[in-house]
Amino acid sequence: MQKWKIVVTNDDGIDSPGLRAAAEAVAGLGDVTIVAPSHQQTGMGRSLTGDLQASLEPVEYLIDGVPVPAYHCACSPALVVRHSLRTLLHDRKIDLLVSGINYGENLGTNVTCSGTVGAAFEGASAGIPSIAMSKQTEIESHHKYSEQDWSVSEYFLNYFARMLLNQKRLPEVDILKIDVPGDATISTAWKLCKLARTSYYSKVFDSPDAGSRISDAKTVIEVDQDTLDPETDIYVLAVDKLVSVTPMSLDCTSRVNFGQLRETLTI
Repeated sequence: MQKWKIVVTNDDGIDSPGLRAAAEAVAGLGDVTIVAPSHQQTGMGRSLTGDLQASLEPVEYLIDGVPVPAYHCACSPALVVRHSLRTLLHDRKIDLLVSGINYGENLGTNVTCSGTVGAAFEGASAGIPSIAMSKQTEIESHHKYSEQDWSVSEYFLNYFARMLLNQKRLPEVDILKIDVPGDATISTAWKLCKLARTSYYSKVFDSPDAGSRISDAKTVIEVDQDTLDPETDIYVLAVDKLVSVTPMSLDCTSRVNFGQLRETLTI
């Protein structure tokens, strides 16, 4: 039986319970290596920033009493993935990269801000099938490790990880972005959906002016059910209360007829 090589990472930091839940979800599927930012890195997207003098630091990590190789580095999620693949893991073929389980759902156009998705994109850019896994939580949990029941998210992560590991590469799919409702059970249905062309999280100011500080902004969730496409990730999770599964591609090229576009752009 093939021993799969799996990398688990996140954007919430090496101490995140969500990271541990992700590792536990896939530990029985193969050899797991954990690489994560040293500290909270929410909202870093795919940025490649960090302490240029930092390196991968080993940390003791037990899954069900069994030691698992684990490292942290003082840098962004995407950079810890890139650095690990070029150093620690340079001589191994990685079969799957899992990023998560994130505190907070990653939906709509906000996904480009997500360090969870950014780390998955970095894995996918190296040719590794990748999963970006998130659990719906209250906004207050985005920057702190609140108590969560991860069991349902673990169930779905294990399910989709097994599917990817046992399938040939999915055509035109580099990442599966999976978002689990906070009240989901293992019986909750999942649905394939597209990325909503609207934001899910918004920043609002009580009295906005030029002197407003960035820290004055409050994060709110804005979902207009009446105008939202029911086939999008926001609708599937926030309205239908289903597990949203969004196939994503590294190819960001607009799906447009080049001949028509050339005519539009030609003076």
